[in-house]
Amino acid sequence: MLTAVYKSKKKADSFLFIEKRDDFTKVPEPLMAMFGQPKYVMLINLAKREVLGTADLETVKAALTEKGYYLQIPPPQENLLSQLRKENGAEND
Repeated sequence: MLTAVYKSKKKADSFLFIEKRDDFTKVPEPLMAMFGQPKYVMLINLAKREVLGTADLETVKAALTEKGYYLQIPPPQENLLSQLRKENGAEND
């Protein structure tokens, strides 16, 4: 299963996986507007991979099969101050 990978110029550490290079027809227009002008990164064969960076390989394959694309966004950043407050019982202050 070949997939083309693009990175976003607007959203740091966001990547778009599509079935065919430069074919964004299956990607919803609002997503493309949010993503910005895609920058081609690489073409990879998912069938020959066991892991795929931070994305779950099976999730990526399923999304490509069902929707024709997969959007990888970075996990939300931890709010260390909120976490410290919760640990110290001061979360409502």
